[in-house]
Amino acid sequence: MAVECGRFRCDMAAGDRPLNEVQFLTVAEVASVMRVSKMTVYRLVHSGHLPAIRVGRSFRVPEQAVHEYLRESYVGVETA
Repeated sequence: MAVECGRFRCDMAAGDRPLNEVQFLTVAEVASVMRVSKMTVYRLVHSGHLPAIRVGRSFRVPEQAVHEYLRESYVGVETA
């Protein structure tokens, strides 16, 4: 199922939780979890790499989206 998230379209698989059960994080909280600056989070949101919804003048990012982004971005180190 697809849900409109501001200017972005957030795809939800059938097994995902309903929106009323989703935990949302502020940009500052996402920056803290990812250990990056708030500007980096804003860039990820505006580029579409990190889905978010707009609440007034601020953004909220689904917590699961942050974990998925980090999981997909993980680069493992191969040992010889």
